[in-house]
Amino acid sequence: MSAKDRFHQAVRQALIQEGWNITDDPLLVRYGPTNLKVDLDAERIIGAQRDSEQIAVEIKSFLDASAVNDFHAAIGQYLHYQLGFRHNGWSRRLYLAVPLEVYRAEFDKPLYQDSIQTFGVKILVYRTENPGIEQWIE
Repeated sequence: MSAKDRFHQAVRQALIQEGWNITDDPLLVRYGPTNLKVDLDAERIIGAQRDSEQIAVEIKSFLDASAVNDFHAAIGQYLHYQLGFRHNGWSRRLYLAVPLEVYRAEFDKPLYQDSIQTFGVKILVYRTENPGIEQWIE
C-alpha cells in the first residue's frame, strides 16, 4: 500500500462535506528526533461559542490478507500518535478511520472491542461504496 491508503481522498471529501476544514494533509507530529505523519488534520467552528474543534484522522483500508495484522499495525500507529500529541501539548481528538465492511465483519470480536476500550480508540466508520462517513464512535 502506498503512503496514503486507498480511501484517503474519499474520507477527506466526506469530512469536508460534514463541515470540516482540512488544515494538514498529512499532519506532521514531531516527537524528539522522530517525525510521525497522521493522514489528516481538520477543524471546524462549533455553534455560538465559536470554539474550534480539532481532530486528526488516521485512515486505514484493511486490505491485507489478515485484518488482525492490519489492526495490530493501526493500533500501534494510533498509540504512537497519541503519545506525540501529548508530547506536543495538543488537545485534538484522534480517530482511526475504518471501512464499514471491515467494521461490520471484524470489530465486534473480543480482540478488537477490548483493544478499543483499553486504549480509548475513537473510530470513524466510512463507506467505500457511496463514499461518506457512516458513524463516529467515541
